[in-house]
Amino acid sequence: MAEAVVHVEPGKEVHPLYCGVDVGGTNIKIGLVDDLGQTVAYRSIKTHQERGPADAMARVSKVTGEMIASIGYTVEDIAAIGLASPGTMDIQRGMLLEPHNLPQWYHFPIQKCLADLLGRRVVFANDANAAAFGEYWVGSGKQFRSSILLTIGTGVGGGIIIDDLLIEGEHSHGSELGHIIIDFGEDAREIPTGQKGHLEAYASGTAIIKRTLEALAESPDSSLQARILNGEEVSPLMVSEEAAKGDKLALHIVLETARYLGIGIVSLMHTIDPGAVILGGAINFGGHNSPVGRAFLQRVKDEIKIRAFPVPAENTVIDFAILGGAAGYLGAAGTARNACQRDCPK
Repeated sequence: MAEAVVHVEPGKEVHPLYCGVDVGGTNIKIGLVDDLGQTVAYRSIKTHQERGPADAMARVSKVTGEMIASIGYTVEDIAAIGLASPGTMDIQRGMLLEPHNLPQWYHFPIQKCLADLLGRRVVFANDANAAAFGEYWVGSGKQFRSSILLTIGTGVGGGIIIDDLLIEGEHSHGSELGHIIIDFGEDAREIPTGQKGHLEAYASGTAIIKRTLEALAESPDSSLQARILNGEEVSPLMVSEEAAKGDKLALHIVLETARYLGIGIVSLMHTIDPGAVILGGAINFGGHNSPVGRAFLQRVKDEIKIRAFPVPAENTVIDFAILGGAAGYLGAAGTARNACQRDCPK
C-alpha cells in the first residue's frame, strides 16, 4: 500500500472536502480533495480484482477512514464521494455491468456498496469521463466552459464536459470517443469486439503496434528491426524512442497516428464546438518535453486546420493533459462537488 500523502497545515480548515476514488484494474487511487481541487491526502491500494468488488470497497472504506482521521476530520466532514470505474456500467442504477478488466466484478451495485460502508453520498462515473472532468476542473481545460479529453492508451477513451455537465448519455455510453467512425470502407480496421472503422482501431496503443508490425515487413532498414531481433516486443514507447533517434518509419507511425486523431477530433469539434481538446493517457510520445511529442501535437493541429470549419479550427485549443494519473480521482471528486453544488441541501 502506498503511504498517505498529506498536505494540510495544522489547524487549517479545508471545508468542504470531497473524496475521489478511481478504480483501475491494478490499483485504486483515493484522494481527499478540497473545494479548489487541491489534494489534501492521497493513497493508492491494490485492486486485487480476483477478490471481488465487495472486498475492494471494504478496503477503500477502511483506507478512506484512516485518511480522514489522519488530517483530524471525521467522515461526516466529507460532503460527498466520487467513484470512478471502468465500464460497462449502468450509471443511473450505480451498477457495474461487465467491466472488461475486472472479470470478477460483473453485475455489482458498487455505488450503493460504498455509500452504505461510508454513510455518505456517492456519485458514480465512468473512469475516462472522470478523468475528463479532472482536466476540465483543474487541468488543461480549466479556463474553458467546455472541453473534450481523449485518452490514448491500450484503447482510446475520453469524455466531454459542457458547462459543468459531464455527457454520460441515456444508456451510460456517452462520450465513447474512441468509437467514432473514421473509416467506413469494407476493409476498415477492426477493434477487438469486431466493429470496423472506429478511431480506436487506428490511434490506440494496440493499433500503433499492429500498424508498426505491418509496416516493418516493407522496412528492413528501420532501427526498430534491430530491437526486435534483440528480443524486444514492439511497443508505442519503442516507436517513440526510435522516432526521437531519427528512424523514418517510427516517425511516420507517430505522425500517422496524429493524422487519424486529427480526423476524429474534427468530427467531435463540429458536434460539440468545445473550447479545448485535451490529449491524455499513457501515449503522448513525450508530450511538450520531446521534439517527437511536439511534432505529434502539431500534426494533429495541421490535420484539424485542413478539415475543420475556419472559426473552430482557428480558435479551439489543442493541447496535452497535465494531471497524469491524478486526473481520475480528481475528476471523481470534482463530479461529487458538482453534484453537491447542484442539489445538495445547504
